[in-house]
Amino acid sequence: MRALLRFLLYVALVLGVIGGLLRLFAVRVIRIPNDDPYLEASIAPTLAGGDLVVLYRLSPPTFGDLVLCPEPGAHDRWVIGRIVGQPGDTVEIHGSTVRVNGKASSSEGGCLESTFTVADPATGAPTELRCDREDLFGRVHLRGSGKPREQTEIAFTPGPDQLVLVSDNRWFPYDSRDFGLVDAATCRESILFRLLGPAGFRDARTRFTVIR
Repeated sequence: MRALLRFLLYVALVLGVIGGLLRLFAVRVIRIPNDDPYLEASIAPTLAGGDLVVLYRLSPPTFGDLVLCPEPGAHDRWVIGRIVGQPGDTVEIHGSTVRVNGKASSSEGGCLESTFTVADPATGAPTELRCDREDLFGRVHLRGSGKPREQTEIAFTPGPDQLVLVSDNRWFPYDSRDFGLVDAATCRESILFRLLGPAGFRDARTRFTVIR
């Protein structure tokens, strides 16, 4: 019995050390704020305010990754966006479509639920939007959009150590169109996994989900 207890204690110690090292160097767990309506709207339908997510920070994020960064010029706030432009790229954003170096993203079909509801960040009014899956040249993820409307096309050409971020919610975005190009050195963490949604463990749809 004592041998078993010593073995279990040893395993717990080893797992604790491994977990500590992972937390120190590789991963971090955070809860997305639920008091910033612009951030919350911009990350739907992929994420929501109150989600408990795992951030990976062992290697720099790459094209298509969903990243968490301090907002340029306001480092006390977070922004969450998808990397769609790196140094040397030409990026054009028009409505729900992203074009990188002349090639446009495409739709890979609908989501399991074709619509979702999000609060308008300006008014708080519930707004129903469409959900589809966008193919960013091999990186497929959820995208939110609304009825067609006039939107100005915006183009970016990031310089050395700069990134272009775009929101998964193209109807209520908060991304490089608002705050400009982002310093790559400040975007060191990508969102890999959602442990729990705002409703906690009882919500099976949002617990233990891989973020693409």
